[in-house]
Amino acid sequence: MAAPLLLAYARLARPANLPTAAADIFAGVAVGGLFASSVETGMASAAIVDALYLVFASVFLYAGGVILNDVFDYKIDKVERPERPIPSGIVSLSAASVYGGVVLAIGVLLAFLVSTLSGILAIALALSILLYDGVAKKYDFFGPLSMGLCRGLNLIMGMSLLGNLQLWWLAAIPVVYIFAITLISRGEVHGKNKNDIVLAGVLYLAVLLAVLSAAAFYTDSFLITLLYSTLFAFMVFRPLVKAYSDNSPKNIKKAVIAGVMSLIILDAAIGAAFSVWWYGLAILALLPISMALSKLFAVT
Repeated sequence: MAAPLLLAYARLARPANLPTAAADIFAGVAVGGLFASSVETGMASAAIVDALYLVFASVFLYAGGVILNDVFDYKIDKVERPERPIPSGIVSLSAASVYGGVVLAIGVLLAFLVSTLSGILAIALALSILLYDGVAKKYDFFGPLSMGLCRGLNLIMGMSLLGNLQLWWLAAIPVVYIFAITLISRGEVHGKNKNDIVLAGVLYLAVLLAVLSAAAFYTDSFLITLLYSTLFAFMVFRPLVKAYSDNSPKNIKKAVIAGVMSLIILDAAIGAAFSVWWYGLAILALLPISMALSKLFAVT
């Protein structure tokens, strides 16, 4: 396979975004109790291996989803983004369809290697991805909601590592956050979305309050969580304010990219809250990887 074709297949999978999917799992396993004192050493060692299976399951599910998203957007991209691999003719529509379907299926299979519960959640996630790609994204409300649901299920899949879904409702945090990013992204092509940016800012604040409240009521790590949350706030609000001031597609795209990249910081805040302070740093280490890949591959 020639190098340009390999590069095109890689571009379809959005490599820069994949570490954000892994970060969801790392946060989820912390919420699910991997670092709890009640977890035996032998069980924890085995769980770490299973956690890696879930990380790869998540990455494959995400990659399959964005590949198939480009398949469904083929006609739109011919007009708005003709440089993408499918509309440019580098990758055929049929080949991209098979590629996305196989990658998505591998993600589900990897989750079943961990447990039946994880596998069922992976199926639910795969179906949610297909719902977004094929139908929901066409609607102003259900599009952002279904994309957020995908992220929420991803976090829950991480929680499923030890079968502990007691705090499943924390999945509402990524749901709201992704809803906000999706609102901002509506202006990437034409701009003029100040109302969406204001609403996104309100949702960002709600996410921050939710993370800090969870840390305050369910953990002893409020101050550590506050540090990560402050970094998160700086990363997302700075480009958002700029996109509001100069409501151009260029600045809006930067705000979207910052939002996607900052998912890792959000997950680091959640992970640190429910584990130990250095675990957040381990998740945060995914950020420079994602940022480096974003210089080579498109994020949106």
